[in-house]
Amino acid sequence: MQVMLILPELVLTVTVLVLFAASLKKIQGATLTGIALAGSFLTLLATVVSGCAAGTLFAGAYQVDGLSQLIKFLLSGTLFLVFYMGRGLSGIEEEMHNEFYLFLTLSTLGLVLMSSAVELLTILVCLEISSYALYVVISFRRGLGRRSEVEAGIKYALFGAAATGISLFGLSYIFGLTHTTYLAEISQQLPKMISNQPMAVIGMVLLLCSFFYKLAMFPMHAWTPDIYQGASNETTTFIATLPKIGAAALLIRLVGMTGGGITHFTWVLGVLAVLSMTFGNLAALVQDDIKRLLAYSSIAHAGYMMVGLLSTNRLGLAAVIYYIAGYVLMNLACFMVIYYISPQGENITFADLKGLHKRSPILAFTLAAGAFGMAGIPPTVGFTGKFVIFTAALHKGFYGLVVIAMVNAAVSAFYYLKMARAVYCQGEDEKLESLPLGLGVKVFGAFLIIAIVLVGIMPQSLMQLANQAVATIM
Repeated sequence: MQVMLILPELVLTVTVLVLFAASLKKIQGATLTGIALAGSFLTLLATVVSGCAAGTLFAGAYQVDGLSQLIKFLLSGTLFLVFYMGRGLSGIEEEMHNEFYLFLTLSTLGLVLMSSAVELLTILVCLEISSYALYVVISFRRGLGRRSEVEAGIKYALFGAAATGISLFGLSYIFGLTHTTYLAEISQQLPKMISNQPMAVIGMVLLLCSFFYKLAMFPMHAWTPDIYQGASNETTTFIATLPKIGAAALLIRLVGMTGGGITHFTWVLGVLAVLSMTFGNLAALVQDDIKRLLAYSSIAHAGYMMVGLLSTNRLGLAAVIYYIAGYVLMNLACFMVIYYISPQGENITFADLKGLHKRSPILAFTLAAGAFGMAGIPPTVGFTGKFVIFTAALHKGFYGLVVIAMVNAAVSAFYYLKMARAVYCQGEDEKLESLPLGLGVKVFGAFLIIAIVLVGIMPQSLMQLANQAVATIM
C-alpha cells in the first residue's frame, strides 16, 4: 500500500493539526503535554510499522528507503524523548506552551520529509519548513529580560537565511553543470566532474552550507554558542539533537554522490573538519556556562562526523549514523541534568554543579555518563563511535586526519572531565538540599545511562541497521 510509504509523515502531520487546534482552544497543562507525547509516540510506532517500506513518490522527488526509514526512527524517537524530558516547560513562557509544541513538531515534520527528499529543490523546501519553525520558538524563553532570547532568535534567522542563500547559489552551479536537480541523475555525472572541474567543487561546497549550518560545522558555526546560551533549555535540547540527525542524513546522501575518489573536494572538507574540531575544542576549554560549552563541543563533534563522511565507504557512512545516534543520547543526558537543576529555566555554570552527587546521585551519574561518552572514554557509545569512524578513515588512508582527530579528542577530555569533577569532587563541606525528582525522571536518567553504555558495548545491532541503510543508497 502506498500509504505505508508515508505513514510516519501522515501521523506527524495529524499531530501538527491536533496541536494547532489545541492552540486555538488554549489547552494547557497535562492535557497539552499528553497530546504532544502521544503524537510523537504514535509517530515512533508508525516508523517501526513502516520500517521495511520502500518506493518513490511525487515523480521521483521523494524516495523511501532504508536510510530514510532509519533516520525517521531516530527523529521521532528523539522528539518523544525531548518532549518527555521537558514536561512542564519551566523555561517557556506559559502562554506560549501550545505554540512551543506545535512549532517543534512542525520542525520535526520538515526534517522527516527532508530525510526522504532526493531532489535538490525539494530538499531545500523541507529544510526551510524545519528552520522557520525554529526561528519562532527560540524567543519563547521565560525570564525578566528579553534581550538574550530575542537576540538569539534574530541571529539564528539571519545565519539561516545566509546559509540558504549560499546553498541556492551552489545549487545553481550544480544544476548548470548537470542540467538536473535529481540526486540519482547528479550522482551519475558528478564523480567525473568533481575530479576535473573546479566549478563542481565550488558548487558542492556551497550547496552543503545549509547542512553545515544545521550541523554547526565550521565555517557555518558562529550562531551556535549564542543560540545555545540565549534559547530556553527545552529549545536548546531540540536544536542540539534533531536538526543534526537530519543534516547528517542529507550529508550522507550528498557527499556519497561524489564517488569514492580523493579529490580537491575531499581536501576542502578535510580542512573544514580539522578547523571545526580544533576551533570547537579550544573554544570550549575556556567556557564556564555549561550550555555554551556544549555549543562549542557540538562544533567539534561535527568535525568528527565529517571524518566518517570523507571515507565515502560503507563503513564510514554507517559509522556516521551510529555516531549521531550516540551523540543524541549523550546530549540528552547532559541537557536532562541542566533542565532539572535549573527549576526556573536559567543557565547553569560549573559552580551550580557543586555537590550534585549529594543532591541527586542519579543526575550526577547521568551527567558523568554523558560527559564520559562525549570524551570518548570506554565503554561508552562515544568511544565506540570514534573508534569506528577513525577505523573507516584509516582504511581510506587518511592517517594525518585521524591523528589530528585523536589529538582533538584528547583535548576535549579536559573540559568533559572537568564537568565530572565539578559534580563529584566539589561541595564536600557544604550543606546542600537534595533535589526532589519523580520516579519518571529517575527512570529516564537510568535509561540514558544504560543506553550510552549498552550501545557502546554492543554496537552490532545499530551498526547492522546503519550498514543496511547505507547499502540502499550505494
